[in-house]
Amino acid sequence: MGAGPEARRVTGMRKRAAEVCALVTVLCTEAPVLAQPRAARDEPASFVNQQRTIEEQVRREREAEIGDTWRGLFDWGGWYSSYVFLFDDGVESSRTLRRNDLRLWGRARFDEGAHEFYLRVRASYLDFNSGDSYDGNDDDLDGPNLERGIYRFDLAKAVRASRGEVLDYNVVATAGRDLIFWGSGLTMASTLDHVSLQANFRGWELTGLAGKTVGSTPDFDLSRTATRSHRNFLGTQLRYIELERHEPFVYAIWQRDQNSEERITPFQRYDYDSFYFGFGSTGELAQRWRYATEWVIERGHSYGDGEYRQRNDIRAWAFVNELEYLFPGPKKARASIKYLFGSGDSDRIESPTNSAGGNSRGFTDESFIGFGFQDTGLSFAPLYSNLHMWRAGGSFYPWPNDPRFSRLQLGTDWYLYHKHHRSGAVSDPTADLGSGYLGWEMDYYANWQMTSDLSWTARFGAFFPGAAFSDETTRTFLLLGMTWSF
Repeated sequence: MGAGPEARRVTGMRKRAAEVCALVTVLCTEAPVLAQPRAARDEPASFVNQQRTIEEQVRREREAEIGDTWRGLFDWGGWYSSYVFLFDDGVESSRTLRRNDLRLWGRARFDEGAHEFYLRVRASYLDFNSGDSYDGNDDDLDGPNLERGIYRFDLAKAVRASRGEVLDYNVVATAGRDLIFWGSGLTMASTLDHVSLQANFRGWELTGLAGKTVGSTPDFDLSRTATRSHRNFLGTQLRYIELERHEPFVYAIWQRDQNSEERITPFQRYDYDSFYFGFGSTGELAQRWRYATEWVIERGHSYGDGEYRQRNDIRAWAFVNELEYLFPGPKKARASIKYLFGSGDSDRIESPTNSAGGNSRGFTDESFIGFGFQDTGLSFAPLYSNLHMWRAGGSFYPWPNDPRFSRLQLGTDWYLYHKHHRSGAVSDPTADLGSGYLGWEMDYYANWQMTSDLSWTARFGAFFPGAAFSDETTRTFLLLGMTWSF
């Protein structure tokens, strides 16, 4: 007997979801590869930041594109990706990495979506050229690892399914491992094991969060001896979502450092406890003009270089402003400009984020350290601490009416970097001179959805170091990759 209408519909949904997964993988690959879990101190901060770039872009595209696509009781799928990376990190003129990823996901929904389960696992094989890895392990099999695993309960859907009533408010409870993205992602865009409660009433959306970092997540303090990350979070965010063109938000986040060191470092402690108060808005200034703005103040306590008795007072801040214009027409052209700032500390002469080698004079720490994500380029990829960054870019589909190349996207981004304090450190230790000018970068990319199951991507970036670097040799980055979804 042939498949019934419901079976055909679920199969169709799974097929469309697989297509989306392929597109997501192409769009998200804008930086070097996610590395296997290892001691983060063995890797430079730029490499760690590039890993986060991929992870955050996966989350953003998956949520934006997939959303509530699946309506069946159960669905599953996956994708296999193969990439080649060639990059210069300022220490080695050329590193080569081949990466193969297999991801499998499953999703179940019951009572018209009132109960939802989502699971995704990943297995990876990483192959560096001999001598190119950061920890001496040139070949490594990583996984299978749990990337996402959540249960979500929707009260409004449960009431509608059981009693047929429509509530004018809603409460959604979530528990498990997922990426938490608040505001525009300046302060919070991290994978957490968490529980959250979200209440909606008359356009107001209030979210409460309690969670902790995943143990294999690299910590921002690369000087410490802890090999498992353990930071606890409590937070609340309030948004208003019923304005026609704007979605303002305000949030508060408490973070407590619970990391355990593997060995004692004489005359050095590492605890970094922080509090963040942020506000901003996303939306549309006028037709086709989109914007995002976020401002955050950071307070708390930290330890500086060689400090173990008295703690520093954290007094840092950051903000980001972005404006984008969407051109009319079938080529879907867009152009954007962005300014990003993260405060720095002139006393941090070796690292803007580490305790050892960090704040060296006085007891005020003005270097911003958050748990968010912002695109800071392919090759340089600095953390936004002690940093001014300007970016201008655009993209378009050059042949929208050609059956073969209608889903080929071309784009470019240009970056300019400068220190907040010229004597302070940035996340790249090769910026070893007391100049504020860090340099500029140009990036180019191509995404091609060749078929519904096969996609191709290419990324090229070139960073031109400025007067803050004693070695001003151009650094290049190249990525080539294919993705097959099923």
